Amino acid sequence: MPLPKKIKKFIPLTEPKTLMGRREELLEKINRDGTYLPKSLLHNDLDRGMLDFVRDSLKTVVEGKVIPTVDIIITTQNWSQFMETWKFQNVDKNTEPPFITTVRQPEVKFGTNPAVMYNIPDRRLYFYAQVPTWDGQRQGMDIYKIPQPVPVDISYNVKIVCNRMRELNKFNQIVLEKFASRQAYQNIKGHYIPIVMNNISDESVMEIEKRKYYIQNYDFTMLGFLIDEDEFEVSPAINRVLQVVEMELNSTKRRPKKDDNPASTELTFIYQVGSTVKTQLFNYTVNLNVGDNINIQSFDVFINGLYYGSDIPQIQINTNDTMRLEITKNDDTQESTIMFNNELL
Repeated sequence: MPLPKKIKKFIPLTEPKTLMGRREELLEKINRDGTYLPKSLLHNDLDRGMLDFVRDSLKTVVEGKVIPTVDIIITTQNWSQFMETWKFQNVDKNTEPPFITTVRQPEVKFGTNPAVMYNIPDRRLYFYAQVPTWDGQRQGMDIYKIPQPVPVDISYNVKIVCNRMRELNKFNQIVLEKFASRQAYQNIKGHYIPIVMNNISDESVMEIEKRKYYIQNYDFTMLGFLIDEDEFEVSPAINRVLQVVEMELNSTKRRPKKDDNPASTELTFIYQVGSTVKTQLFNYTVNLNVGDNINIQSFDVFINGLYYGSDIPQIQINTNDTMRLEITKNDDTQESTIMFNNELL
């Protein structure tokens, strides 16, 4: 009875992430550089991703040796120049197979990726994310907008050049197993790009008077898309500031005189359920001494819109100053009260 070649050396204690956990993992990869926007994806990124796919996913080992991969995109212009300088040469400066190369077709066609193939004119910017902001006093939002990605189809030819049929068979087995579900995926800068295999052709040289070697060509199409970070837009949204002013229409209080008893003058702020902000305009100069309070955990004082302090025992007010008092309640379902003793100056 034959034994399997691959034997598990360890058993994982945690299951791989699926569904929502997998989505959060992908989001962490996209936002790993500290931005809420996706990473830019251009032609050179797609080429680099294809080279990594051939090097890692189509890695071929025969008799304990890895078939080397040319780590550069080969075109008709640089093929002859690269052959003179690459490292797969013997002592006679001749090309030494086996090796695997990646050739890209120069033309890039409009893509057929169904995920981004829409007909939306004028390259408009669309809402992508709403990010909260805080400047120390006000809470707002930033609106992130990006244009629709442009789908592209890029054709690649992966060729294996070898002298022995066993190397050709091993590489062919790896490719067919990888594309048993028609397409494979490559993670390029956080984006999962599908790669489809189209055709397999043979370009071997079989002439008797020439050196015999095998060349097998695999035609792949990358269903990618282009995203340029220069087209992203970040704009501030409307910042909301809440101010509550209470006025008594029945009676008008007279300005207290300086010779009045300061202890007899009091100012009371009452916060109803759901209210945590009070604003008061002063027509005189006064020192406010904080007295008793009910259902108040802490309070912040703002004078003319500027931060003055938190939980301070005395507040100095000048003529025509506007004081805003923001509190934090112990119980949000109950009303709160804070009292001040006025000391006129």
